Amino acid sequence: MTAADTAAPKRTARTPRKPRDRVRKASFTQALNNALDLAMSKHAEMFVIGEDIAEMGGDFGVTKGLLAKYGPERVRDTPLSEAAIIGTCAGAAMVGMRPVAEIMFADFIAECYDQVVNNVAKMHYMFDGQFKAPLVIRTACGGGFGGGPHHSQSVEGWFLNVPGIVIVAPSNPVDAKGLLLASIDSDDPVLFLEHKALYRSRAEVPPEYYTTPLGQAAIAREGSDVTVVAAMRMVPMALEAAEQAAADSGISVEVVDLRTIRPYDAATVLAAAAKTGRVVVANEAPRIGGLGAELSARISEECFADLKGPVVRVDGLDTPIPFSVPLEDVVLPGTQDIAAAINAAAQY
Repeated sequence: MTAADTAAPKRTARTPRKPRDRVRKASFTQALNNALDLAMSKHAEMFVIGEDIAEMGGDFGVTKGLLAKYGPERVRDTPLSEAAIIGTCAGAAMVGMRPVAEIMFADFIAECYDQVVNNVAKMHYMFDGQFKAPLVIRTACGGGFGGGPHHSQSVEGWFLNVPGIVIVAPSNPVDAKGLLLASIDSDDPVLFLEHKALYRSRAEVPPEYYTTPLGQAAIAREGSDVTVVAAMRMVPMALEAAEQAAADSGISVEVVDLRTIRPYDAATVLAAAAKTGRVVVANEAPRIGGLGAELSARISEECFADLKGPVVRVDGLDTPIPFSVPLEDVVLPGTQDIAAAINAAAQY
């Protein structure tokens, strides 16, 4: 046996490990939770406040774990008073804090409506810029789960006629995180709508701090025959309906995801409408006085020469939302309603 035989075996070069993919699957809820965590690390002046958001982590788990990490001074449970929550946040925002309030269900925002529309929304204007209101109001909206008349409403129409409020409405986890971070960074008051039916949706969400621009719509799907304009839960439904229309009839559908409802990205909406000349507007709220009415009117006024037919609206019925899930399915629009509207627009 030679020395070479007894020597330690030579190490061979290892195949380099592939770097771990830092983008991982996360739910809508987890994306929001991560956004709050990152924002609280960045903004020492930020706190979160609401009913059962501390030890319980919120009704939907969005604030879970924040109390243990940031303590009760920055993660605050409150009494059952939405007016007190928003009143506290309005005053805190005036003196340099950056509060994020949770209103457990969007329906309960009626309890603090005066605080929102007559104080928060007008603060910058009334004080000629001496004060601002960097306040984010997170709230769960929408139906589809048998919650009944007081836990299922789409409230964006309540605020469309209020200057000074930004209304943000994500449709997927990636945008939910980016839009929430952008909302917290903003010095404007933001009503941040989270559709309850989207909380369990999942996507590959980057873990780092990133923002999605406010007031900028996204083209969720390219198409050439019919344009569908939607937000929140209506976006995945519109995408499903677009796939169905392509498979069944060969109709090419473009889907515009508004992402911000007020002020909405009119340039992107109008360009997409003019591109196809046939438009469907999908909105879960009742038809009268809602987002669908505003979009339909704007498109009809400014794209009249480009349209090949009338704008087709898909809306909820003008009735309170029932507890019965089968009845709720009748009241609220769904994928098949959007698919039917796409076919009607294409055949006009």
